Amino acid sequence: MKPLVFHLPGDEDFADGLIRALCAQRAALQLHRFPDGESLVRLDADVTGRTVVIVASLAQPDAKALPLLFAADAARDLGATRVLLAAPYLAYLRQDRRFNTGEAITSRTFAALVSTVFDGVVTVDPHLHRYRSLGEVYRVPTRVVQSAPAIAAWVAAHVDRPVLIGPDAESEQWVQEVARLAGAPFTVLQKIRRGDKDVEVSLPDTAALADRQPVLIDDIVSSARTMIQAIASVRSVGLPPPVCIGVHALFAADAYHALLAAGPQRVVTCDTVPHVSNGISVVAPLATAVQELMEAGAP
Repeated sequence: MKPLVFHLPGDEDFADGLIRALCAQRAALQLHRFPDGESLVRLDADVTGRTVVIVASLAQPDAKALPLLFAADAARDLGATRVLLAAPYLAYLRQDRRFNTGEAITSRTFAALVSTVFDGVVTVDPHLHRYRSLGEVYRVPTRVVQSAPAIAAWVAAHVDRPVLIGPDAESEQWVQEVARLAGAPFTVLQKIRRGDKDVEVSLPDTAALADRQPVLIDDIVSSARTMIQAIASVRSVGLPPPVCIGVHALFAADAYHALLAAGPQRVVTCDTVPHVSNGISVVAPLATAVQELMEAGAP
């Protein structure tokens, strides 16, 4: 039987693409908030004997986490054979250790909760630092989709003579891969972070950038301060306004408008988090990863 695809509010477009790619069946997930703040979740489909995929991009995760867990647990209780989470953006990976006395290691807690009600997790470019893989914290099978091929294809199709620029040393391996796939040179900025919104960046030797269109790439764009400082650095050495590419368009508060005001040629993001800047789709590779999990669990 075809898998059933549910989605949380706001993820309609990604779910539509996933349904087409998987030749799946659409199913409605109804959410109701009672006056006292509690949530009611209802699955408007018979899930008995079916594989259920729930699409949830987990930006602003606290409001989504309980309805997501309720929906997955309901699907299992109602007879679904397998319940998979397709989370284009997966939250709660920042706190991967106890930075200060008494802090919760929320990455472990969130992963433990998700692992109790889902049979597998698929995501795009999780923000891993000290974990080598999602398998270190998730107790269910996982698949990680790399955005680099989709970004490289977009750059090759839309930018003439690009030079890719990463925001810091940590991004070098990732930006190098995008550059390799796009057939373009790359460099990496030197970054000094003094606080959440105080970031200074500078370009190394600019000789390789002459006559090139700069393309700034970062995985998560939240405050956008790193990208804004990078634009200033690029412009200060006489380069044209850069194209700015982000994987996960979190854009806190007025960050997107602040980024536009900094004068980029264009801002484009992957569709892992719904946003007006979305222009690079990762639906197809994520669908492939979901299909792999379904086949791995088939009898």
